[in-house]
Amino acid sequence: MRIALDHTGEVGLRAGRILLAEIDLIELGLVDRTPRRDDPRVVPADDLSDFDVAVTDAEDPEPLIRRAAEAGISCVVWQEITRADHDAEYGLRATTLLAGANLASGIAPSLVAHETARGGTVMDQMVAWTEPGRPLRRGEALPFPEPVGSRWGRPRPAAKWHAFAAPVSGEWAAAIARVTSATNTGVITRTVGVADLAPHLEALALAAATLAVARGAYPPGLQRADATAAAFLGEALNAGLGVASYSRREPSS
Repeated sequence: MRIALDHTGEVGLRAGRILLAEIDLIELGLVDRTPRRDDPRVVPADDLSDFDVAVTDAEDPEPLIRRAAEAGISCVVWQEITRADHDAEYGLRATTLLAGANLASGIAPSLVAHETARGGTVMDQMVAWTEPGRPLRRGEALPFPEPVGSRWGRPRPAAKWHAFAAPVSGEWAAAIARVTSATNTGVITRTVGVADLAPHLEALALAAATLAVARGAYPPGLQRADATAAAFLGEALNAGLGVASYSRREPSS
């Protein structure tokens, strides 16, 4: 695979290092930058049409989205996109635009989507993530893995499940998902979570989404990571994402 990287900060740099560890990577092109590495796979990305997918951590991903569309290649962006007209504007009939490849919009909802897909009649779904800010003193109790630990969170709008965001200070970040389902053997509640340095989790999300798109895991058009949660999480796990899990079963009476 050939990937063009437009990195603007630490998340993009870390994502580039993760991508360089991928055995199937043929070239990592740097957009509008001169390579400074001895690795022969790191090359200038002068013509995006020479690559399979473009990726950026830019706060304004619009310039790269347009360049990728003009080159006829897929694009992955760290920022969320709320506009609904990208398919028509960029003619995304044959290419993928995966937006929100980050902790809150990528890893967190993919965790809950993956647990939901394990089967049973879903009774409750909850997802939560951390974000920079002053910790709350009240709210929803959220049992993030250590070193983040239990935090208070506030509700966030979500179409499919109960969602919460917990402000935290410092360098650590986390996400959890909890799914309660009724099965033939009773009611089971599964909780999964991740915790790591914040820029590393963000970079893992960006790199995993890029690899999944490069392997054709997503259909054309504007996509989110959780649309193909298993493929996205599989790439993240292969890249070093650590997941803690806990299950509780209440037998049928």
